[in-house]
Amino acid sequence: MLAFIGRRLLIAIPTVILISVFVFALQKLLPGDPVLVMAGEERDPAVLEYLREQYRLNDPIPVQYMIWVGNALQGDLGISLRTNQPVLALIAQKLPVTLQLAVMALVIAVVIGVPAGVLSAYKKGTWIDWLANVVALSGLSVPNFWLGIMLILLVSVKLGWLPASGYQPFSDDPLQSIRTMLMPAFVLGTGIAATLMRHTRSAMLSVLKSDYIRTARAKGLAEHVVLIKHALRNALVPIVTVTTLLFGELLAGAVLTEQIFTIPGFGKLVVDAVFNRDYAVVQGIVLCTGIAFIFMNLLADVAYRILNPRMRDK
Repeated sequence: MLAFIGRRLLIAIPTVILISVFVFALQKLLPGDPVLVMAGEERDPAVLEYLREQYRLNDPIPVQYMIWVGNALQGDLGISLRTNQPVLALIAQKLPVTLQLAVMALVIAVVIGVPAGVLSAYKKGTWIDWLANVVALSGLSVPNFWLGIMLILLVSVKLGWLPASGYQPFSDDPLQSIRTMLMPAFVLGTGIAATLMRHTRSAMLSVLKSDYIRTARAKGLAEHVVLIKHALRNALVPIVTVTTLLFGELLAGAVLTEQIFTIPGFGKLVVDAVFNRDYAVVQGIVLCTGIAFIFMNLLADVAYRILNPRMRDK
């Protein structure tokens, strides 16, 4: 297993380099001059030139890239032009918020999507299968921002069950933190659950046609044992793949949901950085998100070998 992880990490190195090149290149293509943002209303040419020299913006682009990569390897992703804080400190401050939201959304998605997919495959062609597919299509079609606004109006304004917005750190008050995150997690989780349900149904339909499923039933095993112990376990490989990739999407794609519910996570940080042309923050977030996707892929590969012993020799 360690040798396998080592090989995967070696393969990931060129991917990380390619991501860093794209992140740096795309940042250079963005309109606007960050020096003008830093200078504020003070547009003295001497001040502008000083700032360009200080941040090495007069250097050739390849030199700027090498300086940025060298600093990133030492844990220095630059300084925010807006708050004058280290980018790594801002990411470390916002990451736990988005991570909590993503984990809660994924739990909701798995609790809804996997059982629905299993039941839909088992009851193929019945009204249960039809209903599960309609619900899944609705989850994929309904925009997150619309569902979030409707939940705020119904659950918070009309019924008063949950807070409409805001965030409470989990370490300060776990119960209140869960209450503030429940609605945004549900908004994100429903869309993910729909995708997970479709993949689970497809994987289960394929497995249920296998010879070993017919053999298990011929032995007289209970149907729930056949479904869970034999069918679902062998269908978990594609489900794990989708789940890990969806978790990476949750970390990167919660921008609108965090804006709607006023959650101070990655989404708000990205929006503020883009509008303020805070390029160092944008670069740091995109780079960390890309690395997170690579890590989730590695996690999925390791999970394959744990769940399916036949893949351990490959």
